[in-house]
Amino acid sequence: MPKITKTIVDRLALGSIAWDETVRGFGIRRQRRDAFYVLRYRISGKQRLVSIGRHGSPWTPETARKEAQRLLGLVVGGVDPNGGANDDGGTVAVVLAQYLERKRSALKPLSFDGMRRHLMAQCKPLHSLKLGEVNRRGIAVLLADVEQSCGPVARNRVRTSLVGFFQWCIREGLLELNPASGTGVADEGHSRDRVLSEDELRSIWKALGDDEFSDICRLLILTAQRRTEVGGLRWSEIDLDRGLISIPPERSKNNRLHQLPMSSQVRAILERRPRRDGCVFGTPEGGFSSWSEAKAKLDQRLVGVGEFRLHDLRRSAATWMGDRLDIQPHIIEAVLNHLSGFRAGVSGIYQRAKYQGQMRDALQRYADWVDGVTG
Repeated sequence: MPKITKTIVDRLALGSIAWDETVRGFGIRRQRRDAFYVLRYRISGKQRLVSIGRHGSPWTPETARKEAQRLLGLVVGGVDPNGGANDDGGTVAVVLAQYLERKRSALKPLSFDGMRRHLMAQCKPLHSLKLGEVNRRGIAVLLADVEQSCGPVARNRVRTSLVGFFQWCIREGLLELNPASGTGVADEGHSRDRVLSEDELRSIWKALGDDEFSDICRLLILTAQRRTEVGGLRWSEIDLDRGLISIPPERSKNNRLHQLPMSSQVRAILERRPRRDGCVFGTPEGGFSSWSEAKAKLDQRLVGVGEFRLHDLRRSAATWMGDRLDIQPHIIEAVLNHLSGFRAGVSGIYQRAKYQGQMRDALQRYADWVDGVTG
């Protein structure tokens, strides 16, 4: 058995496998056009096979050989790199953990958190299945459930995350076909223009409790920020002395630092939250993620409120600021961190004013108005 080199990989015939002479169980096999590094090992008296990755960056014979040595170290310690799975690539949960670890550094934190929520929370019914047991019918049922509970947009986002995951499995040699391909894409309809009425705002506010999701909803109403920006808010982004929330570029949709002044009402909500390292809500590392479950519980407590989404709170806040308080459009756009309209084009390049004073005044006036409406 020769030592695996790039030359051996390039000459490897379709369907064949070559084993390395220096690391026992380390090999390379070619499937279709791609070659995949693998490790064969024995644990608990059973022989298993785990895929390391497809030949090509970051996997070369040298890096894959080092990874094989690391995995063999786990085996010596009694840890199965396959999570106790068979040769079909392991359970979905095990492979998902590997996939997310690979994708963490390749995606912006905001995008990664969304994908992780789709795959780990909304796709949980798939987790206990072996990778080879997942089929198109099972995914279609899952997507139908997501659409029924969370809407067509959520269905399509979950589907996109699943397609990407299974495509990665194919590239890694774990699957031959993508079971999510061919599943239906829901009609998302026209762009939403839902604006809540004052009565609906009052009902929603009065239905909020003392749990963290209720505080998130209060902040969504009072700040007009996106739910991921509030749900993933970190204590390091909050300056209570200056009364300022600073959302970094990696967590904002337009990749720009967003400095948002606090109203006294927002400050009061944050001051009563327990201090800790990391995120204000949810887990310290990932923030809040139980959106669907928490929103469903809130909907059950509401009376006289039509179907709405959390993003409608942002649109409604912008509308109320303009219609009820006559706040200027460029100040509203600054609050929303929009780069359209008054802040787009040439004026957006040369107008560097932060409008901090005007934003602070607008948000305080708006918060006082919300207090008046909600009683």
